[in-house]
Amino acid sequence: MPSEKILAAKKQVVADLVAEFKEAKSFVFVSTRGLTVAQDTELRNELRKNNVKFKVVKNTTLRLVFKELGIEGLDDTFVGPTTVAYSNDIVAPAKIVCKFADQIEVMEVKSGIIDGKAASKDEVVALSKVPDVTTLYSQVVYGMLFPMTKLAMLVKAVAEKAQEEGGVAAPATEAPAEAPAEVEAPAEA
Repeated sequence: MPSEKILAAKKQVVADLVAEFKEAKSFVFVSTRGLTVAQDTELRNELRKNNVKFKVVKNTTLRLVFKELGIEGLDDTFVGPTTVAYSNDIVAPAKIVCKFADQIEVMEVKSGIIDGKAASKDEVVALSKVPDVTTLYSQVVYGMLFPMTKLAMLVKAVAEKAQEEGGVAAPATEAPAEAPAEVEAPAEA
């Protein structure tokens, strides 16, 4: 049986991780066994640039932490070596980890947590394919402007076709030949 001092230290580790993980919006759990030092360094540098934290944590500790956070459905994930990438950015951990998992054969995405709910490997991979915020904004703006742009192009094409066919002039307003005579007001009786 572990001593009280060891148990207190383990409880403190769990409490610290709970406090740290409460702030994160997404987690990606990955197996990194077999990575070379160069691959691990490159991965960690890329994660650091994007404000994503990356830690190797014991599975029993992870179970306790996520039980404390009220997130269930991760028992199958916490088997074998587990590394966790997490951030306040929902997309960044999935995007970076999945990019490296595609390039490095020994690296495997296990599952994740997206906005407080357990997510399968497929859901994490799908999240990694979401474009960045700048691209999403440009797609929204393009979607809003496209109908107006298309209408302007159609109007221009119609006008050009009309000019080619001999020019359809705008109807002119003709002035009346004679000005109407003034109408007299009826006499009062």
